[in-house]
Amino acid sequence: MLAVLNALDGGAHTNQRSVASRAGVALGLANALIKRCVRKGLVKISQAPARRYAYYLTPDGFAEKSRLVAEYLSVSLDFFRQARAAYGDLFALCEERGWRRIVLAGDGELAEIAQLAAQGRSVELIVVDDASMHGSNRWPVLPNLEAAGAVDAVIITDTKHPQARFEALTARLGTERVLAPEFLQITPPRGSNAANAAP
Repeated sequence: MLAVLNALDGGAHTNQRSVASRAGVALGLANALIKRCVRKGLVKISQAPARRYAYYLTPDGFAEKSRLVAEYLSVSLDFFRQARAAYGDLFALCEERGWRRIVLAGDGELAEIAQLAAQGRSVELIVVDDASMHGSNRWPVLPNLEAAGAVDAVIITDTKHPQARFEALTARLGTERVLAPEFLQITPPRGSNAANAAP
């Protein structure tokens, strides 16, 4: 909804196709969301030449957009805090077990959060992402686990396919040395030690 309201904030020449493109949604979904916004009084429609329509945000639409932005930021910050605490717990577990060389499996936003959570800890982080074709501008990214050499543990930071990544790594390393935060909702293999997950 927020993406559609942002796209509609473009002015009088906005049409459904451009809204769908700017919001990154299918044309049918954009149509349904625009209709909902019109019913709620958030958007006004006016007819343009050649049987076309133009869409405008109403004052209520601007207010709803501001509310959704604030809600999005609040949820995002809450998630950041929870993710940072969960990765901090996993690094504390690694320290307790004497594990120092830790692989982050996945390069992206969660890897960034994990890097922040590792600050001040006695761990060495190595980022591995076999899906990354050209690495990262933030830090070196190794193409596979073999390139990392000897490591003590792997922590999942993959947001696209965390379950598949977890399963592939546990098949190679066993369940004890592959860790994941609970918020990724990874289902461990039967009989594995669930204590590896952080809240």
